[in-house]
Amino acid sequence: MEKALELRNVSIVRNGRHILRSVDLDIYKGENVAVIGPNGSGKTTLIKLLRGDIHPYYDECDPAVLRIFGKERWNLFELRSRMGVVSMDLQSMFRGDTRVNEVICSGFFNSLDVFRNHVVTEDMVRATYESALMMGIEDLLDRTIENLSLGEMRRALIARALVTKPDLLVLDEPMTGLDIVMKSKFRAMFDILIARGVSIVMITHELTDIPTSVRRVVMVKGGEIFADGDKAELLTDSKVSELYGESIKVESQNGIYRMRLADDVIQ
Repeated sequence: MEKALELRNVSIVRNGRHILRSVDLDIYKGENVAVIGPNGSGKTTLIKLLRGDIHPYYDECDPAVLRIFGKERWNLFELRSRMGVVSMDLQSMFRGDTRVNEVICSGFFNSLDVFRNHVVTEDMVRATYESALMMGIEDLLDRTIENLSLGEMRRALIARALVTKPDLLVLDEPMTGLDIVMKSKFRAMFDILIARGVSIVMITHELTDIPTSVRRVVMVKGGEIFADGDKAELLTDSKVSELYGESIKVESQNGIYRMRLADDVIQ
């Protein structure tokens, strides 16, 4: 089976401190994975690494390997057409008067708008509408993003990442700031995308964010892979408590997991 992501001995060092340390990780094409861990564990750094914003620490004696779809060297424009990345910092980068259709179509150009030098084809216009339709925001295409709710903006960003029909969709904390009702809708939406053949890697620190159809969980702690395996086997009281360094109770119902401090109420 083809590997979508292959990391060997990958480290990220910033100001003399390891943010990621000797990470080995394989994610196969068609696989759906949740990467979880406490704040500051290195999850967001992993996103920046995959997006090409940062590069692994170079050790001449023991060099790192980072392959994406089997290749170590990529044209970033080509890479981002095969791997859609939705990072929540994107939503603050667009001007408020940018229209939703421009946000989505900008995914073709890896830009923060559609500019005069961009040639928008009929196929792109059609794909923009189809991507909006998939996210349920086809009626918002002419609305400016300053008039969107948080949930609507998140859907627009996901539609942007999907517009090139990528092989892999990487989501960085996609439900942060959403209320419990909207989180439930997003979780169901991701399950629908997976059923349609979209492969998802989700970065989160909330167990409730994990779609029911995601079976594999990768736990990250202190910049290292702490555990990697089946969701049902890893999302236990003892393992999650060890991951977060607190006494935690894990409960599941209908494939949805929740955690709470052992002496606290369910959050």
